[in-house]
Amino acid sequence: MELFTGLSWGLFIYQTIIFSGLLILLWKFAWKPILTAVNDREENIKGALEAAETTKLEVAKLKSQNDEMRKEALAERDVLLKSARETKDKIVAEAKNIAKAESDKIIASAKEEIKSEKMAALGEIKTQVAALSIEIAEKVVKHDLSGDDKQKALVDSLIEEVNLN
Repeated sequence: MELFTGLSWGLFIYQTIIFSGLLILLWKFAWKPILTAVNDREENIKGALEAAETTKLEVAKLKSQNDEMRKEALAERDVLLKSARETKDKIVAEAKNIAKAESDKIIASAKEEIKSEKMAALGEIKTQVAALSIEIAEKVVKHDLSGDDKQKALVDSLIEEVNLN
């Protein structure tokens, strides 16, 4: 089998020389810039990945700080609400105590006034009873009470006078 003929060998050698020359030219002029560009691109990608990782860590850190600040704010809110409730309860209790003291004072004053009015009324009744007793005694002394009919008539007339007054 004749694999290569005379023309084929010449063409093969010619192509090999051209290919080798092309490789040498590419190696000398294109290979280094291409490798430099690839290496630069690789460095840029590494830098971008590192920046992304750094950013990711910063975001996680900020999220953690945000969660911590949120927890602190909630705790502070709870403390403020508790303090407000305690203050409200204290004010309500104080207002109740003041109202009770005022009502006790008013009740005591009313009881004193009632007692004073009662004493005044009793004094007035005693004065009226005394005046009526004296008036009756005067009228009895003025009339002659020798007979039962006269005594009965006197009592009836005194009762009518008292009822009219």
